[in-house]
Amino acid sequence: MLFPPLGLEYVATSAKGLVDKITLLDMRYEKEICSVDKLLSFITSGGIDIVCIAIGWDRQFEEICQLINRIPKDVTIVVGGYKATERVEELFTLCPNINIIVRGEGEETIQEIFKAVLLKDILGISYRENGIVFNNKNRPLPGIENIKFPDNSLRRNEYSFSLNGIKMPGITFDSILSSRGCPFNCKFCTFSLNPLGQKRNYVSRSVESVIREIEGLKANVILFNDDNFFSEPKRAEAICDEIIKRKIKKRFIAQARIDIAKYPELLSKMVKAGFKTLLIGVESPHDWILKQLDKGFNQETIRKAFSVLRKYPIFYHCYFIYGNIGETEEEMLYIGKFAREIGADTITCTKLRIEKFSPLRELAEKTPGYHITDKGELYSDTYSHSDLKRIVRKIKFSFFTPSKFIQILWKNIFVVKFFSFKEILMLLLIAPRLVLSVLVRENERGRLKDSLKRTFLKNT
Repeated sequence: MLFPPLGLEYVATSAKGLVDKITLLDMRYEKEICSVDKLLSFITSGGIDIVCIAIGWDRQFEEICQLINRIPKDVTIVVGGYKATERVEELFTLCPNINIIVRGEGEETIQEIFKAVLLKDILGISYRENGIVFNNKNRPLPGIENIKFPDNSLRRNEYSFSLNGIKMPGITFDSILSSRGCPFNCKFCTFSLNPLGQKRNYVSRSVESVIREIEGLKANVILFNDDNFFSEPKRAEAICDEIIKRKIKKRFIAQARIDIAKYPELLSKMVKAGFKTLLIGVESPHDWILKQLDKGFNQETIRKAFSVLRKYPIFYHCYFIYGNIGETEEEMLYIGKFAREIGADTITCTKLRIEKFSPLRELAEKTPGYHITDKGELYSDTYSHSDLKRIVRKIKFSFFTPSKFIQILWKNIFVVKFFSFKEILMLLLIAPRLVLSVLVRENERGRLKDSLKRTFLKNT
């Protein structure tokens, strides 16, 4: 299941009208040009004179740098994204042909670059001139009313549902950003402060603007990409009212806090409006960790909230953090049991990260035996990276039992009714192919393991 690259689409839309042609490439889907050589051929043969690259995560960072270094020197290279903002000096060192790095949100910055404003006068960029790197002042975060929502006509791909690489026609995905920022200050959050240390204050779009964008989306499954769609319950309720009033038939997924349980009328309207899944940050079952993370609630509050939420036909996917400062293995392993107790349908467990401006950095540095890598990964003398991987596997296995998978399927089909009758039939038709593909993949993995084992034995 893949959603569009929303951040890149916002930047590309902001650049419309300032250049002759914009080509937006999502390399997860561009099978015809997915190799470096084909991509470079696409750039050189297409008359492209400026390439903008988004680096959002550490994944494939080295491969991206290798690609950048092979782009012809006569092409202007602009790099942006969360990790680009965080690793400015490193990128300029690793990639001598990068011209500009956009730091922070890029909609206004890219417009000034394309309008040929003198680089020294553009806020929020670092640039190279005559071999010297200059870092301009940070750009203030723009108001949300000044940002156009993405132009979907720039897309070259359809974002559809697939299982193990097998596509199921009829289910398509899109995402929408109805607000930016978050009014809360959870200490672990890697998005409450950007890599520049700027706090994005919560700002929201008008109800009419949000509904207008939804009506223009062709996909039938829409993700609200807001940090918390329900930060303003009355506004969220007004959006639900409009969806119901205009008879918009789509399935919605949104991120939320457990506070949503305080608003039963809103929950009822969400069900009528087509909200099928909520992504909820629970983070920990332990009061002392919740306090350390500054979540603003405790275990009892979580249990009471889910006693309410379970009454509504909504699928609850919960996020937990493990490897917290001072957390024992026993406390980590309780996550799976606790998630089952409160009625979470599925879970994701993420290792605690300590970013550059994280409020937890001082605590981690002062706590004996804890270490932070250059990538923001936290580990300790007691629990190494491999120890934490072993523990999280145990957490997952304790939660995702065979009976749990049956419950997940049952709830999606018969309770939440995420899939239509036609889509269920399609799932049944592709089920044999899906099982076969899984067996083939596992067989290939087994062969790989046997090969590695034989190599190891031979060498020893």
